[in-house]
Amino acid sequence: MRSRSNSGVKLDNYARMVQQTILRHQDPVTGLLPGSPDQPHAWVRDNVYSVVSVWALSLAYRKNADRDEDKAKAYELEQSVVKLMRGILQCIMRQLDKVEKFKYSRSTSDSLHAKYNTRTCAPVVGDDEWGHLQVDATSLFLLFLAQMTASGLHIVYTQDEVDVVQNLMFYIEAAYKVADYGMWERGDKTNQGITEINASSIGMAKAALEALDELNLFGAKGGPGSVVHALADDIQHCQSILTSMLPRASISKEVEAGVLAIISYPAFAVEDISIVNLTKEEIISKLQGRYGCCRFLRDGHKTPKEDPNRLYYESAELKLFENIECEWPLFWTYLILDGIFINSPEQVQEYQEALEGILIKQKDGIRLVPELYSVPPDKVEEEYVNPHSVERVPMGKCPLKWGQSLYILGNLLSEGFLAPGEIDPLNRRFSTIAKPDVVVQVSILAETEEIKELLSKNGIDVETVADIHPIHVQPSRVLSHIYARLGRNPRLGLTGRPYRRIGVLGTSKFYIIRNTMFSFTPQFIDHQHFYLALDNKMIVESLRTEIAYLASRWRMTGRPTVTFPISQTMLTEDHTNLDPAVLATLKKLQDGYYGGARIQTGKLSEFMTTSCFAHLSFLDGKASGSMSRHDDEYHDDEADADGYVHELRCDDEADDLAQYLDHLLAHAAPKKPKEQVKGLGRFKAAAAKTKEMVSLRNKAQGLDVHDVNMYLPNKLFRTRQPSLNLNLPDPVPGQESQGPQVPLAALSEIPRDAGGAIDHSALAQMLKDTQNLQDQADILYILFKDKGMDWDTHLHGKGSTVRSLLSDLYEKAGELKHWSLIRMISGMLRKKVEELDSACSDLLAHQKHLTVGLPPEPREKTITAPIPPDQLADLIDEASDNNISVAILTQEIMVYLAMSIRTQPNLFSEMFRLRIGLIIQVMATELAQSLNCSGEEATESLMGLSPSELKNLLHHILSGKEFGVQRSVREVDAGVSPAISIHQLGNTGATKSERAGISKLKSDMKMEPRLSLTDPTEVDRRVSLTDSVKLDQSLSFPRKGSRSYSLDIDNVESGRYRLPSIESLDIPECIPAAKDTRHGQWLRRRRLDGALNRVPVGFYQKVWKILQKCHGLSIEGFVLPSSTTREMTPGEIKFAVHVETVLNRVPQPEYRQLLVEAILVLTMLADVDIPSIGSIIHVEKIVHVANDMFYKDQTDLGAEEHILERDPSTGVCRLLYDSAPSGRFGSMTYLTKAVAVYVQDFLPSGSCAVQ
Repeated sequence: MRSRSNSGVKLDNYARMVQQTILRHQDPVTGLLPGSPDQPHAWVRDNVYSVVSVWALSLAYRKNADRDEDKAKAYELEQSVVKLMRGILQCIMRQLDKVEKFKYSRSTSDSLHAKYNTRTCAPVVGDDEWGHLQVDATSLFLLFLAQMTASGLHIVYTQDEVDVVQNLMFYIEAAYKVADYGMWERGDKTNQGITEINASSIGMAKAALEALDELNLFGAKGGPGSVVHALADDIQHCQSILTSMLPRASISKEVEAGVLAIISYPAFAVEDISIVNLTKEEIISKLQGRYGCCRFLRDGHKTPKEDPNRLYYESAELKLFENIECEWPLFWTYLILDGIFINSPEQVQEYQEALEGILIKQKDGIRLVPELYSVPPDKVEEEYVNPHSVERVPMGKCPLKWGQSLYILGNLLSEGFLAPGEIDPLNRRFSTIAKPDVVVQVSILAETEEIKELLSKNGIDVETVADIHPIHVQPSRVLSHIYARLGRNPRLGLTGRPYRRIGVLGTSKFYIIRNTMFSFTPQFIDHQHFYLALDNKMIVESLRTEIAYLASRWRMTGRPTVTFPISQTMLTEDHTNLDPAVLATLKKLQDGYYGGARIQTGKLSEFMTTSCFAHLSFLDGKASGSMSRHDDEYHDDEADADGYVHELRCDDEADDLAQYLDHLLAHAAPKKPKEQVKGLGRFKAAAAKTKEMVSLRNKAQGLDVHDVNMYLPNKLFRTRQPSLNLNLPDPVPGQESQGPQVPLAALSEIPRDAGGAIDHSALAQMLKDTQNLQDQADILYILFKDKGMDWDTHLHGKGSTVRSLLSDLYEKAGELKHWSLIRMISGMLRKKVEELDSACSDLLAHQKHLTVGLPPEPREKTITAPIPPDQLADLIDEASDNNISVAILTQEIMVYLAMSIRTQPNLFSEMFRLRIGLIIQVMATELAQSLNCSGEEATESLMGLSPSELKNLLHHILSGKEFGVQRSVREVDAGVSPAISIHQLGNTGATKSERAGISKLKSDMKMEPRLSLTDPTEVDRRVSLTDSVKLDQSLSFPRKGSRSYSLDIDNVESGRYRLPSIESLDIPECIPAAKDTRHGQWLRRRRLDGALNRVPVGFYQKVWKILQKCHGLSIEGFVLPSSTTREMTPGEIKFAVHVETVLNRVPQPEYRQLLVEAILVLTMLADVDIPSIGSIIHVEKIVHVANDMFYKDQTDLGAEEHILERDPSTGVCRLLYDSAPSGRFGSMTYLTKAVAVYVQDFLPSGSCAVQ
């Protein structure tokens, strides 16, 4: 017998260990592994982890083969791995109906099962009998499928299986917004079956998507059809949510040891090394014991205090598990692997020695990793008093195959049988290495030759859409439709990817589709349904944030390329030049630095060599016919022009998209020169050309592609602006100077019929007679309220419904950028922002709860989980009390908050609930105070802000910096209109805009003087919203003889038709002009912080401590009981949200903030060595005691009564709201005195009083 080398003998020992502990349990039919003899089911996660050591051993044998038997052994081990992985694939393929449903519903009842029958691959428990939804288990399977395929194993056999894997990627791609049960199958740690967003699931999904992207599942032998694709935007969503969550693991778990799997081997999902280290330190410091790590704090599993007859825990019971949680050696195997991958021999040695000490040694010399170590029942009290002091006993499965497998893997690596790169062939271990700076390539395209000439006049050289042939430019919607075909398999009942918008990472690549090069414009240019894209400043702002996002998040080979088309809407009103905001941006782009990113501008063709390419081969075989056949069809006289499918059907191979692409390519292919044709021939050719274009346009409409002219390089169609059915003035330059026009009819009241009711038909006729846009909107509002959307006005014969007239008016208001009208009509037409639901999901995924509607509850509705877009819009309408203004602003602000949280998540620190209704209220109050006007005027002002200004105002409020809002007067054509500018303030209150580089925002706001469009010099009588508010003297208007007769709708049936104003926050009728610029500063600060739920750092942990020393805190009658600390730990988001919920019962934000300050003073007592400070502490009483002291001191000092005016709703002096926290008369000074008075009875010398 040949002598065996030392390494060979060691390998044989590991082979014996793997055989004894893992492979001998493998089912010969399915290849699956049972959990244990008493739990015969096969868990997906455990199976994958268990087989990792088998795979590693096969690689070690192949690498260190002494003799032929070793190669045979390696092959046998490989086949065992393939058999198990294919067994899991079989289980999943029997549940493809669930995969299909889950892509749309994300419901726990539609999820893949977490465990299966080991012998038959069948389900073993019902959909609702187990916490099946575990995104990390499915993701782990996909991650190792990718790694094993890359190492040379053949696991996927057929094209159908490739489609299954592609659909599993769709199943996990939205992991960042899916609340699941997590890797411990229990969701919320109370084990009551509540799902939550788990960092471990998101990280594993991100790793799986990255690993599989562009991977050929048939390995080296595969063609383009077996490549699977992931979308970079989904991967980056997961990345940003992870970054915002860690080191927290979920809402109920402030730290969890399972996160080790995503910050290190196998997922390596986190790119920021500082977050990796912080999370690891948190786990080691809070969870590590003498026998391993606890899974999470207050984990009751298998502890002596757990009631084995009850599946769920009582909330207050969790405190019993503190300090006696079971410790799992499994986590030390992760830390050993982590040490190997970060090349830290000290860490490897430390944990290997610790692990060796607690393994169970068998007679045959094999060491086993037990599942966990528990405190013996008779030693519980001792362990409570001195944690980590008693000897524990092993319990549960022995060995835990998952831990045993990772233990063997760690040994193979540490002893040099394998190099890290061999079990990580996709190089995930390099994820934390710093990436080089990204250069963003921007290609500017002109829609028409005229725009190209305008740009060249300004020194910007660009191409038109027609010039860039053979590259095709299409809107991002088309790319969404293309990706919706990915993974489609009618035989298996799989419909492909759900239609979702594609983010900027997806549109910044070149795509090769059917051997043709495509470039796609970013999604924000494609807003056609909502009014945000009417504001060029908003488009420019979106470009800036998208470029900044690209620069920070781009991870692919090649540079990102942004195609930015300049269309007609980006010109000035008279079409003689570019919009100044767009022009300024284009010039900045030429400088090579924009939005904090390095920029390279140029032509698309110049970027071909440096860009990122994706080859989408899945459309190649799905054409509706060969190209040549289509060519013939175009030249065929009898071809049927209507023979096309006009809607997308998933079962139709020759679907709309394939035809659209066929048409595009056939149309764009240069034709051979033909001999001159005359007469009829020429007519037929022109007809064929027209038919071809009409057909293309129909396809485009079917795919919901708007502005189709921009993407079709042909001058045949040049649509005019839609002609309106309303009698509207055209914004022709110079029209204003023609002198006053007298309106067609001088009507000043609503027409009534004999019975005194409104005569709606006569009212509809008035639409023809009035030329004031605002009046037309008001008339349509009355008709909409009384008659509904589909009432036919018969204004131009049949079909002139209220809806169609509103749509016409919307177009016109859009041209004139009349924002308050645009918003009002959008609300009536119930327009929805396209990405409203994704904005909501983004905010929720960052662990922010949302409320919509104005406080208090029940009107204010809380959103804690993603809901479908229609339901979301209905909820917003309901919460807004059908106030159109509030509903439409709520949608807008939700989108802006999501934009901000993507690019500047640090603005939202220590804020767990975003109260959108209150934010709108604060915005209106801010305008009212700064502009010294009434609440109703402030509402008008807010509605009149352009989207970019509204976003700017929101950003200033979020940033916490001082800012000012002021009126500015400037010429607009011939009239003068007041505008608003928002600017940052320095410490002195002086404008800091020059130093800070913040340009003043000026908006043409039709605020008090509503200008009639017929004569810009007339003041519309209707706009004096309250008689008490007079026009500012500096804004007095010249009057010319004639007077505008405008509908006085204010008085119609007691204002029933007025758009209700947003309830403003306690705005006094007349605000005295403050000489001191700091007057009102602290009131404002408190109001903003209260509305944003902003609290000092560490506030919630301090509240937790103070609750340990009393029975609870009462705030305005709502009690925060001390029992919450028995369930929740100090760092839990769940606890913070619980405290916020009680604080949010207070409707006035400034009063809420004073209560926060009072609690802060109270928390100082938490560190004082006293056992109790009473039963229920009434926080508002402390504030009122402080207020009385303040009032007395001020009165003694001779303050006048009007200065000490009290807020009628709370009884607190307004001057106290406006006091700085520190100083002799500071709010904290009085609150500290009040706390001392309030709790003196409970200090040791006194006796406990019952309250």
